[in-house]
Amino acid sequence: MIYPIVIYGSQTLRNKSENITPEYPELKKLIDDMFLTLDEASGVGLAAPQIGKNIRLFIVDCTPWADDEPELADYRKVFINAEIYEHSEETDLFNEGCLSLPGLHEDVRRPIAIRMRWLDENFEEHDELIEGLPARVIQHEYDHLEGKIFTDRLTPLRRNLLKSKMIKLSNGKYRCAYKTK
Repeated sequence: MIYPIVIYGSQTLRNKSENITPEYPELKKLIDDMFLTLDEASGVGLAAPQIGKNIRLFIVDCTPWADDEPELADYRKVFINAEIYEHSEETDLFNEGCLSLPGLHEDVRRPIAIRMRWLDENFEEHDELIEGLPARVIQHEYDHLEGKIFTDRLTPLRRNLLKSKMIKLSNGKYRCAYKTK
């Protein structure tokens, strides 16, 4: 099943998400459906709040960058109950977009590396240092679990300049090639 993507303005994107257990109903199907939804929308990350579920689950697919960075050729991962507990002091800017904010792209400053722990789709524990593009995508998706969106990381001046675009999004005035709600 391909889920419709929740668009900016929905309270779901502002709620903090709850941890889940292996008993979460039809978790494997949900994860498979999230990857189908992500592929359909041509994205690189999708968090459960973006499909209307405030649970601590997101997926990342960095394979579209494999031509430039061959080590990302198989980088499709599931993150359950993730916790970022350390980040580098060094940051960089990268032009980010979000499936929940169609048509909006801005340069966002984030740490270039993070240390985090999470559970995979088999509920096996991981604790790793993650760097580069995967770290950026993970931080973006992790923010969704915390009720944040990438525009929250912009300067107040930049956010103010985007205000009319954000209002249009929340009023349903946007175009995109994937299902939304």
